[in-house]
Amino acid sequence: MSGNREKASEALSEGLRPPHRALGGQSAEHRRQPACHRTTSQRAGKSTDYGTTYEKLNDKVGLKTVLSYLYVNPTNKRKIMLLSDPEIESSILISSDEGATYQKYRLTFYIQSLLFHPKQEDWVLAYSLDQKLYSSMDFGRRWQLMHERITPNRFYWSVAGLDKEADLVHMEVRTADGYAHYLTCRIQECAETTRSGPFARSIDISSLVVQDEYIFIQVTTGGRASYYVSYRREAFAQIKLPKYSLPKDMHIISTNENQVFAAVQEWNQNDTYNLYISDTRGIYFTLAMENIKSSRGLMGNIIIELYEVAGIKGIFLANKKVDDQVKTYITYNKGRDWRLLQAPDMDLRGNPVHCLLISENPYSSGRISSKETAPGLVVATGNIGPELSYADISVFISSDGGNTWRQIFDEEYNVWFLDWGGALVAMKHTPLPVRHLWVSFDEGHSWDKYGFTSVPLFVDGALVEAGVETQIMTLRSEWQLVKVDYKSIFSRHCSEEDYQTWHLLNQGEPCVMGERKIFKKRKPGAQCALGRDSSGTVVSEPCVCADWDFECDYGYERHGESQCVPAFWYNPASPSKDCSLGQSYFNSTGYRRIVSNNCTDGLREKYTAKAQMCPGKAPHGLHVATTDGRLVAEQGHNATFIILMEEGDLQRTNIQLDFGDGIAVSYANFSPIEDGIKHVYKSAGIFQVTAYAENNLGSDTAVLFLHVVCPVEHVHLRVPFVAIRNKEVNISAVVWPSQLGTLTYFWWFGNSTKPLITLDSSISFTFLAEGTNTITVQVAAGNALIQDTKDIAVHEYFQSQLLSFSPNLDYHNPDIPEWRQDIANVIKRALVKVTSVPEDQILVAVLPGLPTSAELFILPPKNLTERRKGNEGDLEQIVETLFNALNQNLVQFELKPGVQVIVYVTQLTLAPLVDSSAGHSSSAVLMLLSVVFVGLAVFLIYKFKRKIPWINIYAQVQHDKEQEMIGSVSQSENAPKITLSDFTEPEELLDKELDTRVIGGIATIANSESTKEIPNCTSV
Repeated sequence: MSGNREKASEALSEGLRPPHRALGGQSAEHRRQPACHRTTSQRAGKSTDYGTTYEKLNDKVGLKTVLSYLYVNPTNKRKIMLLSDPEIESSILISSDEGATYQKYRLTFYIQSLLFHPKQEDWVLAYSLDQKLYSSMDFGRRWQLMHERITPNRFYWSVAGLDKEADLVHMEVRTADGYAHYLTCRIQECAETTRSGPFARSIDISSLVVQDEYIFIQVTTGGRASYYVSYRREAFAQIKLPKYSLPKDMHIISTNENQVFAAVQEWNQNDTYNLYISDTRGIYFTLAMENIKSSRGLMGNIIIELYEVAGIKGIFLANKKVDDQVKTYITYNKGRDWRLLQAPDMDLRGNPVHCLLISENPYSSGRISSKETAPGLVVATGNIGPELSYADISVFISSDGGNTWRQIFDEEYNVWFLDWGGALVAMKHTPLPVRHLWVSFDEGHSWDKYGFTSVPLFVDGALVEAGVETQIMTLRSEWQLVKVDYKSIFSRHCSEEDYQTWHLLNQGEPCVMGERKIFKKRKPGAQCALGRDSSGTVVSEPCVCADWDFECDYGYERHGESQCVPAFWYNPASPSKDCSLGQSYFNSTGYRRIVSNNCTDGLREKYTAKAQMCPGKAPHGLHVATTDGRLVAEQGHNATFIILMEEGDLQRTNIQLDFGDGIAVSYANFSPIEDGIKHVYKSAGIFQVTAYAENNLGSDTAVLFLHVVCPVEHVHLRVPFVAIRNKEVNISAVVWPSQLGTLTYFWWFGNSTKPLITLDSSISFTFLAEGTNTITVQVAAGNALIQDTKDIAVHEYFQSQLLSFSPNLDYHNPDIPEWRQDIANVIKRALVKVTSVPEDQILVAVLPGLPTSAELFILPPKNLTERRKGNEGDLEQIVETLFNALNQNLVQFELKPGVQVIVYVTQLTLAPLVDSSAGHSSSAVLMLLSVVFVGLAVFLIYKFKRKIPWINIYAQVQHDKEQEMIGSVSQSENAPKITLSDFTEPEELLDKELDTRVIGGIATIANSESTKEIPNCTSV
């Protein structure tokens, strides 16, 4: 959402418009010439005599100071701020004597823009390059940080008469999670405890607009935008557009005269917008015009080709797209009625004219111009033809508020108002240098030519606002400034004999916006100077109310010229939800008087809403939702619910909200829950949230299923080190913390591009090819997504054996993955060196936990030819060779000087893992004996474990081993750790591990490190 924003300072105007050629003027070489003064400099300068003389700013601030911006205080022109170039330094230079002297102050931040207070001349807001907002109460000498993460251009000073404190600031603040909030605070009291949130929910980024009596915000839920307004700082109410407008974009065009004009781009529009106008409070909007043309400016901003004529209320010009052609329309009653612009009878050459189109895009071709001090006078660029074109541009003028038009130039000129609108100044815009201006005292009927320079100049800008009052304008030409003083061509001040009156009409109808008005203006040709109040309204009297003074109310559409009928989606018999039984409400007749229309009597009584008693109504259309529109909430944090009801009595309807976790709340009416109902869930899971509304006429129910999650911090993928081809492998993911509610798991195997998706933390998979395979798991919980990746070696057959070490290794074991990998590589090199077994047939995996243990895998050859020559018996020979070396204590390594570590075969061994083909029918017997033997061993070691301090029995390792938690991005020694008991009972795990090794033919699962129990996600 966008709105108009007042500029903090004035600068030279944008480049002049493209070329014009004057016709109908007369030579004025014999007339008085305007005085011209030229200043040439390539440094910054300032003038206090409207450009007659300039002083170089560099002489005041120092030759080494590089300036970037100059600001003039809008409430005290003597106060000036200069900003240094942020690439050189961060400083501000302040003058309180109109630039005679400057004081320099160093800043700790870099200023991007300033916003001066509209009333207090020393109060300033500064927006920094790092999106922080600072405030100063002494015109920039001292600064105080107000807030961080402020959205650009979304901070506003208080509005007098509406905000209680003059130093209040409205601002849009972004949070770390990507949302934005509307906050207010005073500039010297902006601590977190003193900040106020007028709107409890988060809002869309760059949607806050504070303009006159209104504050606008936008909230998008479920992909659909809703707009809210606060009128005169009342509670926010949702803006009501026609039900099926379904806006994609909205721009606030005007908030003048207690009414909002909004341009809305609807779901089926691309380069056009619909114009809607509101009631006084800015809540209920009705359609005023469809398909107004839009375009983009130089900075990418949207330009709506709609123009409000200054000086007379109710008159607007708009370019509308009709059957792929753009045509210009005008209204005299704020969009209630539109008609095509009346073309002049003939052009400058005397040719008849049938259609006139004008443009309000200043970036393409020309613009429209009017002044409050010159009511009825409108100058516009456009073309003659069946549709708007940016070729063959001419300049047109209306002296009667747009009723009739005359062509004044048949090329594009720039035209400015001079002397309160009593005179016009024009200049041809051309890429070639120019030296003449044209001046008219008779509203463009004739033009006098004046030279402003002896040498033609390339004019690329003009400062003309001062000319309205002082008859002075400044032209910019590259590095030259030329002052043009027109005082000499005004012979005298105007007297009463120099004025005439004119009547404002709308196609001959004297009543415009419910009034009959007569204005006065200077007689054509009277070359006298006007005063500030010389032009204005002479007579203003109300008219009797007629059909054209009323527009269709919200929910109604116009049929024919004047009849308003309900839209198909609107039920006029349904009163407002605020209407409580026993109260009265105003039932619309389908019409509402146009805002700021001053008509009286006539049809006013007929079309005025009638008071009726509120009927009782059962609740209907009950909805429950979260304030941010999401169906996910974090455990331990506030979840805020809103309850909406389409029909019913808000004041006499009981509301109950069951959160689904055994807690419910009840309210006697809707008043306490307008800002939402907050609740904190203490556990994760899926909860059925039920809203129930009831009164004496009926009830209604709404249900929402809310996923409450705890932030996922780590996931560890538990996979075997080695697996057998064509044998199913069990793979699981361990997530920390444990109580996370519903999680979604995405599994990738090998080079697959599409994941397998489960709600279970484990999955079975069969590998069809030998080699190293990569397994990746991603775990999603709410907005969090983490992953872990492991490699698994797949072979036709293999064997494995548990290893243990001399006890001195435990003292040096930090129990982190990197250390275990390095030790495994050292052991592998030691085995290869002692036994000469090929390196690719040995795999060593050091297991987590204490005492330190490892598993040795003996693999078949990678070379297929060698594998065909050999068999599984050859693998037995390698195992025997390795065991002989280990049993003779030949396998050892030096951990550090003086620390020699010996590698042993663990005394209790499990059955070798081999391919369960027909040649291994004895595996079942081995399995049974192993289970019995291990069970006996566990019992014996439990009884005598203190007598065998260093021997690492594999059964006990599996009993006491702890799980390692590996982060999704990196591994850390400080990573959170969990105990195995949080996932499985030790006896159950032991059985599962044994079953995996013996029956499934799969190597020991990679266990995880831990030194503490897994914490639950607790409330904050």
